[in-house]
Amino acid sequence: MDDIFLGKGSIDVHLLPRYGNRHGLVAGATGTGKSVSLMVLAEGFSRIGVPVFMADVKGDIAGMAVPGARSERMDARLATLGLHDWRPEPNPVVFWDVHGRLGHPVRTTVSQMGPTLLSRVLELNDTQSGVIDVLFRVADEQGLLLLDLDDLRAMLGFLGDNRQAISQQYGLVSPQSVAAIQRALLRLEDAGGKAFFGEPALELADLMRQDMSGRGVINLLAADRLIASPRLYSTFLLWLLSELFETLPEVGDLDRPKLVFVFDEAHLLFNDCPAALRQRIEQVVRLIRSKGVGVYFCSQQPDDVPTDVLGQLGNRIQHALRAFTPRDQRAVRVAAETFVPNPAFKVAEAIGELAVGEALVSTLQDRGVPMPVERTLMAPPRCRMGAISDEERTLVRSRSPVGAKYDTAVNRESAYELLAARAAEAVEPAPAAGAGKGGSAAGQSNAKGGSWLKDMLFGTGRRQGAIEAVTKSTMRTMGNQIGRELLRGTLGGLGGRRR
Repeated sequence: MDDIFLGKGSIDVHLLPRYGNRHGLVAGATGTGKSVSLMVLAEGFSRIGVPVFMADVKGDIAGMAVPGARSERMDARLATLGLHDWRPEPNPVVFWDVHGRLGHPVRTTVSQMGPTLLSRVLELNDTQSGVIDVLFRVADEQGLLLLDLDDLRAMLGFLGDNRQAISQQYGLVSPQSVAAIQRALLRLEDAGGKAFFGEPALELADLMRQDMSGRGVINLLAADRLIASPRLYSTFLLWLLSELFETLPEVGDLDRPKLVFVFDEAHLLFNDCPAALRQRIEQVVRLIRSKGVGVYFCSQQPDDVPTDVLGQLGNRIQHALRAFTPRDQRAVRVAAETFVPNPAFKVAEAIGELAVGEALVSTLQDRGVPMPVERTLMAPPRCRMGAISDEERTLVRSRSPVGAKYDTAVNRESAYELLAARAAEAVEPAPAAGAGKGGSAAGQSNAKGGSWLKDMLFGTGRRQGAIEAVTKSTMRTMGNQIGRELLRGTLGGLGGRRR
């Protein structure tokens, strides 16, 4: 297995594929070369057959789909690095986009997202999150699929209409909480979240492909619009990471990872993150390496990543940091302290002196021991370092092996349709006694019957209706139904089972 060449310092610096699932960090100030380092990593993994998933926040990662170009400056760098066999070449790339504009639509269902992550993306408080928990439980027991936001809104209406019976069974469901969640749904729709929930839902196998030559496919998520909604962006990537954790089997240490997952703008994941959720993130990062998945965080400051997570990241690429503020100075110290010292230079000073395209690099070597940090001139990728045209993107999409599967949305019967059908049946008037014998009499009878039936079913302000009475009785016996509840995994998603 070929090692991944990263660059050259006093020695050649490589990342060993067998330690690629020990995770990593790429950090540095804006404009110092982080994106290029990510491209070098992704290309290196792809060439040895490892699929990659990464977000394209600024649009400049899309150049991985087309070959690069030589120049005098490039030739000088190649000569310094000793890369005499370098040649421009494209990578096998599949474009994805939650909004469906710049790539194949990425969708999941409300049920797959689960109550925990859904509450996070809706920015709900503890009380409102409890209502979401109740909503999922009732939907499971009623056999109502939650696929899109229409289903979620219909279930909220069902909870509101039957809150007395449901509150007796599961705890208080207040109209104020239901209304607050409905307003949060409006905000999510305005942020573009409506397109994210639905079918066909993304299948993980489609992110773990190789092309005909055996190269790993690089999956690029267009995140230029998604990043404008940081909570949606971070929750989407967290959902995807949790799905990988819950779905993939244990494989132990392999000669190369099964998938490399790059989390760009990593600070968005941990901003305003509840303590319980952060603990679960740490657990997933710690354990997912045994599933053969390497997670690489990318952020401006190394202290954007919590210490417990930072301790799991064995492969480090640190670009320049400028110590203009006390926080910057603290970040430089944190970055310097995470490396194995190199007696040839002072790490803290070198971090501030690095030029664009240089980095301090430390990777895991034999027996998983980190190498002393090396001041490294990073290698250039073989693809284009920059954006691509609309025509080039369209050409790449036209060759995609998954376009026919995901480009057309599917809307099958789920909670919204079933609850609408129930409501229509409940308010349909009974046939009048004189039907067919006199139009006027029939019309009056239908009107009276409809009003009487409505009062009987839904009650009046002073009297309980039949639906409410039946609902209460049903709720008391629902707990004995077997096989109707979904098992939800570590972060609230499905535990390997979909409906």
